[in-house]
Amino acid sequence: RRYLHYLDEQLPHTTMRAFVLRASTTLPRSFARSAKHSSNRRSVSTTTRASSSDGDMNLSDGCKGAPVADGVALPIVCGEDVMSAKAHGTTETSVQENLRWSCDFKTADKICSFNRHYAEHGGYWEGTSFLAEVDRTVETTYYDSVTGKPLFIAPRGRTMEAFLKESKSHGWPSFRDEEVVWANVRCLKNGEAVSTAGTHLGHNLPDRTGNRYCINLVSVAGNPM
Repeated sequence: RRYLHYLDEQLPHTTMRAFVLRASTTLPRSFARSAKHSSNRRSVSTTTRASSSDGDMNLSDGCKGAPVADGVALPIVCGEDVMSAKAHGTTETSVQENLRWSCDFKTADKICSFNRHYAEHGGYWEGTSFLAEVDRTVETTYYDSVTGKPLFIAPRGRTMEAFLKESKSHGWPSFRDEEVVWANVRCLKNGEAVSTAGTHLGHNLPDRTGNRYCINLVSVAGNPM
């Protein structure tokens, strides 16, 4: 199970699913039983991961962030008070009505303001107009879908091709430390990434090269205000 957990952290979900489905025929019998148990417990099938408890097919069961170690400079850690109840869930207002890249208002509002766990389904961002509209020759600023404040600027320190490749491999837009506007972004100790206004953004899932902020496009599709 530890080996499967490692693969789940390192490989795209589709690769992991294929690995688990083949486990009973390509692994020793004892390992296959463990893999089958892990598959059932973690609910890694496409149908399950692309749904939520209330049947909204635009939502995924999401993922847990990595706990933030004590004494690190980044991410900047905040307390639970940032996500306290406000006039509209964890935010003061709803998301903007005309979000960029044709992002769905209902999905965005639920994820941003009434959610601490679920995410847009993996690959959702590729089904929007983002890839057709984003300028690949310059940096793009990603704004809070609620407040319109800048949250991420990418790509920085890499090419647009590298940014898109990494995002596609994981299923969600993925940002690095130097691409975060830290004046407006925080992480809780459990790795949940949020805006200082209480917008749920996603999670920090570090890899060998450092922090990687796996972010819902619907959370950063706002217009500047």
